[in-house]
Amino acid sequence: MKESYKNLKIIKKESISVDFFYKECKDRFKLRKITKKQINKNSVIKVKDIHRPGLALAGYVELFAHKRVQIFGNSEIKFLSGLSKKEQEKSLEKFFSFDIPCIVITNNNEVPPLLLKKAEEKKVAIFRTPYSTSQITYFINDFLDDQFAPQASIHGSFVDVYGVGLLFCGASGIGKSEIALDLVERGHRLVADDLVILTRKSENVLIGSGTSLAEHFMELRGVGIINVKRIFGIRAIRYQKRVEVIVELELWDPKKSYERTGLNLRTTNLMGVEVEIINLPIFPGKNITVIAEVIALNYLCKHYGYNAAKEFKRRLNQEIKMKSKNNLFQDGGLKRATEWFEHDFE
Repeated sequence: MKESYKNLKIIKKESISVDFFYKECKDRFKLRKITKKQINKNSVIKVKDIHRPGLALAGYVELFAHKRVQIFGNSEIKFLSGLSKKEQEKSLEKFFSFDIPCIVITNNNEVPPLLLKKAEEKKVAIFRTPYSTSQITYFINDFLDDQFAPQASIHGSFVDVYGVGLLFCGASGIGKSEIALDLVERGHRLVADDLVILTRKSENVLIGSGTSLAEHFMELRGVGIINVKRIFGIRAIRYQKRVEVIVELELWDPKKSYERTGLNLRTTNLMGVEVEIINLPIFPGKNITVIAEVIALNYLCKHYGYNAAKEFKRRLNQEIKMKSKNNLFQDGGLKRATEWFEHDFE
């Protein structure tokens, strides 16, 4: 069964500034600014992909992806260095006639003086890194993918249980935080409480994390605000996790029919990603924490190819085929799993 899970307000960045890109990446990717002038505040990156402008430098600009971060590797530098000064002038004049956000030079290559001069004139920042072209391409692509990924926020508690991301949702006051706290006390890891930020990293990957303000803080009604990291230590937290199962908590309704076999897998569409959802009825005395652990372990079993519900159904169908309906009972009772343990009466 598929259903749309609530109307989430999805936010997606239209652009990031080159200044922000440099500040966030200069230590991560060992970027060093080569141009002397300050980064133009109006310079922005609007596309998450990068571009190697070999053809554009050679003069073919019909399909020049100039809005992307421009990567100058060994080939581009070698090509420019092999041109005469007049040819360089012509090539770079055409290249910088486009609105380019910034340039990244790889392998600590020396920047051709004319390239540096033209970039200064056009107020285009040039950065240099010791990483190879393939390495920096991967790093920058990954960074920009994250920056331009669609995001949404959802009310709930998010916990890593046996490596499975369980997102607990439900009405306010139903006990999401208490369940998360109990799971942490049992050795599992809190990702976020109350407000969970969802980021769609790819077509079928949804990552959940907390906010910088509420980072691993938790509100317990009657107690107040606690810091899970300070109380339980670093082992009790993680900063992000893939969302794999949504556990929708609701008060027990005797008139409602709940899933009994697990054969009917229910999924919900969360930001374009299909995520398994389980409606879990709760009432006083029910051990939700243990059930949450079982949900995680059962998910792992199914992930590795074993589905208990399907296996039971297969056995039942096999038994029905082997025996007629009148022969299902033997000697007035159902056949036991093991008929006789010799001298064992436990």
